[in-house]
Amino acid sequence: MKMRCFSFLMFLMLGVYAFAQKDVTQFLGIPVDGTKTEMVQKLKAKGFKYNSANGWLEGEFNGREVWLLIVANSNKVWRIAVWDKWATDEANIKFRFNDLCRQFSKNEKYAPLNDNPEIPEEEKIGYEMLVNNKRYQSTYYQSPKDATALSEEERTLALSEAGLKGTSWDSLTLEEKIDQAPVLVYYMADKYWSKKMVWFMISKDANDYRIVIFYDNEYNHADGEDL
Repeated sequence: MKMRCFSFLMFLMLGVYAFAQKDVTQFLGIPVDGTKTEMVQKLKAKGFKYNSANGWLEGEFNGREVWLLIVANSNKVWRIAVWDKWATDEANIKFRFNDLCRQFSKNEKYAPLNDNPEIPEEEKIGYEMLVNNKRYQSTYYQSPKDATALSEEERTLALSEAGLKGTSWDSLTLEEKIDQAPVLVYYMADKYWSKKMVWFMISKDANDYRIVIFYDNEYNHADGEDL
């Protein structure tokens, strides 16, 4: 059991580190990156139509008609927001939210960053949002691509960044590797996985409800550099 745990943790850590600097959030296989103009062209190639009057794209996503909004920082795309084109009522939006939770949870490309957020059948979400300012959202990260191996230099650097400077991976005993694997995984998750966020929420306008899904590339998100 201990060996299985170690193997699983190291697979996650190696996958994250190997692709940390070049693997960004993707939407329909397109990296959420580059300029807005480039992104518009790539999405048009996927069949979406650009609405120049409103500045968004329109098309079908996951079986629904949607609007796509592209958000950029210093002309670098950092977010694609996917809005339901058609609003619905409270009962249907609750079902849609829970169905999305199930779709994401069974998709191997994603790992959850929250406990089960499904909405209980008896919950009055309109009341909760209006009176208690409750926010209904579910957050995930896009899992790293498979990585077959790391060089000793890369492993040593990962250990150094995790606080074990001057320690090489090959110099560790099996027990030490098992002990250090969680440290490396948590470090990489905080440093890299958090840059590949995908999350969705319920948006409410009067008695109309929509789902909005956000595909965020946090590498391009503003971090106070213009202050």
